[in-house]
Amino acid sequence: MPKQDKEHYLINSLSSKHIGDDAAVIGDTLYSMDAFFEDVHFKREWMSIAQIGRKAMLINLSDAIAMNAQPQFALVTVSIPKAMTESEIDELTQSMENTAKEYNCEIIGGDTIGGDKLHLSITIISKSDTPLLRTGLKVGDLLAYTGTLGESKRDMDALFRGEKIANNSRFLEPILRADFVAKARPFLRTGMDISDGLFCDTNKMLDINKYGFDEFESIGDEIGRSGEEYEMLVSFAPEHYSDIMQIAEETNTLLTVFAKVAKNSDRYKCKSHHF
Repeated sequence: MPKQDKEHYLINSLSSKHIGDDAAVIGDTLYSMDAFFEDVHFKREWMSIAQIGRKAMLINLSDAIAMNAQPQFALVTVSIPKAMTESEIDELTQSMENTAKEYNCEIIGGDTIGGDKLHLSITIISKSDTPLLRTGLKVGDLLAYTGTLGESKRDMDALFRGEKIANNSRFLEPILRADFVAKARPFLRTGMDISDGLFCDTNKMLDINKYGFDEFESIGDEIGRSGEEYEMLVSFAPEHYSDIMQIAEETNTLLTVFAKVAKNSDRYKCKSHHF
């Protein structure tokens, strides 16, 4: 098994029918969880404590937003390094609480442990009557992504070189497309957030639906392999193109249609961001 497949290998080894989307859907309730670990997802010298808390919460809220769900509650587990001060702990918790409140979500508990590094794991419980799933593609559907991709990887590479990046960089401050998803939901066929890069996440959507794609124009690696973007990957029928583009304009959302679903087995060359 190649290294880049270990995460998917583990996920695929689980037998629950609820696995496969950004969140598990049980009735009208959705459950999701993501980790945000020091020296895996970030380095302490890259970000302030407040930025760490905010991004940890945003990337978890993104799973609910991507599925057209309203976040309700959050459970937070934190591994606290011995050198972390009480004021830093206050800064972390305040940042997470403030970010959650922006989306009408409340932190209701979790767990804390001592550790060598700052690790966070957050569970989001959300509600939706019309969740947006990854399944349901049809041949001829258009594939599109929101926003401008590439900034997250570009700035992460800069951080590795010891350079500074802007405080509003997408690597530090992902943009969640809650308004676009909510308003476009009646016209969307499938959707998911882009956490592992456009190439890898498009492949995931195609894999679960057992289709391929025809690309409209070539996409470079600097765009296609930029992970942690948390923009949206969506699909919709061609007859809804005008409706979707109008909603994109109304919500100030740049939307790029880059391919259509086809009866083939074509996939992007994809390199996992994990392991």
